[in-house]
Amino acid sequence: MPSPSVSPRLLLAEDDLNLRQDLQQHFQRRGFHVHACESGSEAQAVLEQGGFDLILLDIMLPGVDGLSLLDRLRRDQAVPVMLMSALGAEQDRISGFTRGADDYLPKPFSLAELDARVDALLRRVALDRRRDPGSVTLDQELQDVVHQGRNAGLTGSEYRLLATLRAHPGEALSKAFLYQAVLHRAYTRLDRGLDVHVCNLRRKLAAIGAMHLQIQSVRSQGYILVESEPS
Repeated sequence: MPSPSVSPRLLLAEDDLNLRQDLQQHFQRRGFHVHACESGSEAQAVLEQGGFDLILLDIMLPGVDGLSLLDRLRRDQAVPVMLMSALGAEQDRISGFTRGADDYLPKPFSLAELDARVDALLRRVALDRRRDPGSVTLDQELQDVVHQGRNAGLTGSEYRLLATLRAHPGEALSKAFLYQAVLHRAYTRLDRGLDVHVCNLRRKLAAIGAMHLQIQSVRSQGYILVESEPS
């Protein structure tokens, strides 16, 4: 729950009146400052002002849809975004993460799950802001990773791979998911493209001294990013 001395600013974009009002009241009770919007066009105008700590964004919005709004937002803002959608299809989840979403919550959802995910996102942002100069920084504009002033020189696919893994700390991501989200193609058992990118990414992270980031394979599942404290 937010500290009494801090009121996180939340932008809520949801066209369903009842759900929008319920979520607005819920987060206001939790101590959030909530700006609620009923359309993507309204949310876009508000987002241009900046200053939000978190965005809850429905995909199916009138005016400007949620994914298009996310595309525009990611051009100049790194604010965490959680997508909400009644669609629930894996392709929508993959598309959201590929375009820069931090989390995806299919409808219907419980307030307990929503709170847990929101709190986890805010904790991660707070941790990133406290990281010392020796930590790793993902530069979205350059599509590269920086450690102690050194750029790794990642390719676009390598950057997407690292960003996707880091967005799911402690979670093993399947190869099928990573192929879609990172390489933008379906996974087949004979395709070794992802494994090659993992090897190259491991080598480049080691070359800039980012040994506290370890990409580990999980048998019969895929890959997981294990991040320890920088030495």
